[in-house]
Amino acid sequence: MNFPWLAHYESLGIITPEFEDRPFGSFIEEHALNQPEAIAMWYIARGISYAEYNKQANRLANALGKLGVKKGDVVGIHLPNIPQYPIMLAAISKIGAIGSGVSPLLAPPEVAYQIQDAGIKVIITLSELSLALTNMPETPDCLEYVIVTGAADLLAPTDFDLPEIKHCEVLPFLRLTQAASDEYRQTDIHWNDTFMIQYTGGTTGKPKGAMLSHRNVMHNTSQSMAVNPFEGSQETLLSAFPMFHIAGLANAIASAIYGGLMILVPNPRDTDFICAQLQKHPANVLIGVPALYDLLVANPAFSTLDFSNLRVAVSGAAPLTRGSYDAISAVIGTNKISDAFGMTETAPCYTANPPKRYKLGSIGFPVPNAKVRIRDVETGTQDMPYGEAGEIICTGPQVMKGYLNLPNESAKALREIDGERWMFSGDVGYMDEEGYIFLCDRAKDMLIVGGFKVFSVEVEDKLSAIPEIAACAVIGSEDKARPGNDIVNLYVELSSNYKEADHNTVKDKILTFCHGSMAAFKTPKHIHIIDTIPLTPVGKIDKKALRQ
Repeated sequence: MNFPWLAHYESLGIITPEFEDRPFGSFIEEHALNQPEAIAMWYIARGISYAEYNKQANRLANALGKLGVKKGDVVGIHLPNIPQYPIMLAAISKIGAIGSGVSPLLAPPEVAYQIQDAGIKVIITLSELSLALTNMPETPDCLEYVIVTGAADLLAPTDFDLPEIKHCEVLPFLRLTQAASDEYRQTDIHWNDTFMIQYTGGTTGKPKGAMLSHRNVMHNTSQSMAVNPFEGSQETLLSAFPMFHIAGLANAIASAIYGGLMILVPNPRDTDFICAQLQKHPANVLIGVPALYDLLVANPAFSTLDFSNLRVAVSGAAPLTRGSYDAISAVIGTNKISDAFGMTETAPCYTANPPKRYKLGSIGFPVPNAKVRIRDVETGTQDMPYGEAGEIICTGPQVMKGYLNLPNESAKALREIDGERWMFSGDVGYMDEEGYIFLCDRAKDMLIVGGFKVFSVEVEDKLSAIPEIAACAVIGSEDKARPGNDIVNLYVELSSNYKEADHNTVKDKILTFCHGSMAAFKTPKHIHIIDTIPLTPVGKIDKKALRQ
């Protein structure tokens, strides 16, 4: 296979990083020794230094050890973006235990499922989130301890009542850690030991636990940073991704590895808070999803901020539209936007779109030490020519070990080609002759109409040009009259200026636009105007909710 993207490495000065198989906790120890007073995290109104970060992680590691947590045990993290999250990551790393981020948005039965499936022995939760544990249908037999922390425990601690959870001991975070030693010796870890079990979104069936090794997570950070490198320690990073999501996890680890300052954002949809934090701490690196950038641009406070120190604004989860790209650039400055793309199973990033060679509409080219090829969707055995769509597959040190307890699913996703393990992503796209990847759709979101492929992302992107549309989503429904074919359904959220517009008039305008700008088989058969397009916790369009 050819690697046309390698030519860009030389022109952009991208250096392929070497493996550095060190556990996360060792980096915290190093910074605590070399820059103890440097601020690692800024949380609302308080900075936490690397010295304190390391001591808190050591105390927590010792406290977990007294609860019987040892190398290979699984610890759940059921928290928003507060300091206790990265502190727990460092503690887990030092012990050689395995972490598993548990979304605060999960319902009690979903929380119970993940605890049981991952074999979580100890879980840390927020006092305000503990109802998700108390209301579980039954306590998973693997769960022995629940640690409860308050959002203000490392600011100005306040009292709260500990919940009662059947067959499980509940303990307060502060009492555990304050009584523990702040010295801890790093456990020996092999690079292929599992560091995190991160769960997929469960868009098809139950969520699957992707087993990510220390090398998967740690080296992927250096792969991504090779394209958008930190320029010295103490760069300031603001990531709006929640840490229970793989992108938020990667951002928290990246900032700490390179000795940076990370601004914690507990609620990623609170743009007033984000703007206030950016005013106090101008960021060098800003990270979010396209939907968040649109919300920030719509907030008048965003345009008043000083972005002279901002080096890069990274967008993830989906390509930016031309409208969003231009609107963001008008505020932050030109040639500062980058895309990063990947999935939970690739820890997460395997392509990036650098600011100085940004190709609009693409998800960039492969990051160093990753390879990407396009295979036919039907069999996955034939490479597709440049410009022709197929399933995107990738290989490299970022590819997961497999799905927990799911050998058949693992074998389907991970296949050997030419002696290498390749991850079949389920995303449909094509590669151009310069090695840039263009995302067409998720394989399950690709529609077949009259034997022709309809990529929902393409239709949605074109419809974004209509001013009446704030957001839209295309999904297929079964065409019972033509087995094997789909009916194109369009869901529309109206822009604020058109909330009172006549729905039939809007529908007619959409159809007129479609007839003039796309093939007839792509034109929606049914148009549904709804109050709000549902989003996932990280700001992606939630097509699962629309289908339901």
